[in-house]
Amino acid sequence: MTLPARINGWVRVVPAWPIYILAVVNLLWEFWLALNGLRQYAVEPINVLERQYGEIALIMLIAGLFITPIRNWTGVNLVKYRRAIGLSAFLFVLAHFLVFAVLDVQSVSRVVTEVIKRPYVTVGFAAFVLLIPLAVTSNNRSIRKLGPVRWRKLHMLTYPIVVLSGLHYIWLVKGWPIEPFAYMAVILALLFVRIKWTGIRDYLAKRDASASS
Repeated sequence: MTLPARINGWVRVVPAWPIYILAVVNLLWEFWLALNGLRQYAVEPINVLERQYGEIALIMLIAGLFITPIRNWTGVNLVKYRRAIGLSAFLFVLAHFLVFAVLDVQSVSRVVTEVIKRPYVTVGFAAFVLLIPLAVTSNNRSIRKLGPVRWRKLHMLTYPIVVLSGLHYIWLVKGWPIEPFAYMAVILALLFVRIKWTGIRDYLAKRDASASS
């Protein structure tokens, strides 16, 4: 048995629900650390918590993008975990926004002002808004109601969402730290791979159709 086949065998018996538990525990743990001013939260805990939630969300969004290339290149199928990863990412995006709105700026009017006046807040808020319909429709009922084709088209919003999220992070930081640019490089590489793979797949499909006609 090949290694991908073995991994797929393990995947079949390992459920996705622990991802939700780990996400909630992590979220609450970071909040508790910030509340008590521990570790990295000793200075400006609200700002650090806001950024920590946002970075975890970005990492999880990127992790979700890796699932298809991993399947295409290695044969390892992790698709069953994609929904849990995506919804967990949304949980952290929501927490990121709530820390910003409730604990940081502390008023609806200031949230509106920040969204309008600050470009990095604008793109971050746009990513959050675009992510909402994806979270709402991440269930089997929505797939049946929308139909698989329309549902997949809707969830293609994942790509602009992740690009906007990466841009939000780059605009947010001061100076030129490598981390946000590394995230964006990975995002753009995955997007390129997706476009290239789709082009190859469409070409092969057309070639097969021409050969059979």
